[in-house]
Amino acid sequence: MIADRIIEHGTLITRDGRAAVEVRIPWYRALPGSCIAGAALTVDGVAAPEDTLRWTMNNRTFSFEELVDETGEWWFPLDSAVLSGDLPVWDDQAEHEVRVDLKLCIPYIITDHGVLHIEEHDTKTMKVAQQ
Repeated sequence: MIADRIIEHGTLITRDGRAAVEVRIPWYRALPGSCIAGAALTVDGVAAPEDTLRWTMNNRTFSFEELVDETGEWWFPLDSAVLSGDLPVWDDQAEHEVRVDLKLCIPYIITDHGVLHIEEHDTKTMKVAQQ
């Protein structure tokens, strides 16, 4: 789909040992939170621990366990979400390789194997944004 646009360039931020980046949906239609099946955040080859990952959309923050039943909040193609996790980034002036892996369920497309699941990945190089 549009995997090269998942990470919004220049949005890497760090605060109190956490890294965060803005992400865009790699799909052409909005999806409820329950369709965001998982994600990973890696900076300079180091992955944020899975249990520390948080997903923020529509000014609400969720763990991925909380998203499983979330049908009240939707991720729209024109809106950015924020993926964050415990991951210190030490050098604010250096370029960093940021990778996001994203797993989505598309509930209205049924295949021979059940509901369509897609996995998309994006990698960008950027400096920490000045806040």
